[in-house]
Amino acid sequence: QVQLVESGGGLVQAGGSLRLSCAASGRTFSSYTMGWFRQVPGKEREFVAAISWSGGVTNYADSVKGRFTISRDNAKNTVYLQMNSLKPEDTAVYYCAADDETYTIIPVTTTRGYDYWGQGTQVTVSS
Repeated sequence: QVQLVESGGGLVQAGGSLRLSCAASGRTFSSYTMGWFRQVPGKEREFVAAISWSGGVTNYADSVKGRFTISRDNAKNTVYLQMNSLKPEDTAVYYCAADDETYTIIPVTTTRGYDYWGQGTQVTVSS
């Protein structure tokens, strides 16, 4: 069982930055692919970014490429999402997720590929 706790959300002006963190419990964190997703009311949860167990491979949604960076610190059981040049359309609840299939080389980008989810953190970008 893995528990995920997100933090770092908040209100920011367009063009600003935020850094989300996701702290994971469990000794097998370092073997899992980790992902970030986001959701707005009335819409499906969408993929934002993912990182392989080693940190060597990352995937990003086209809408955030060049602005967001996913990273991880396996010693701290934590994954991060650095969000720069934020836009009002980035406003959403952001969720951290873990794929418990160990040592996957290519990070999955679909919600069905993830087994554990955090409770979410709200990010609001004002225009």
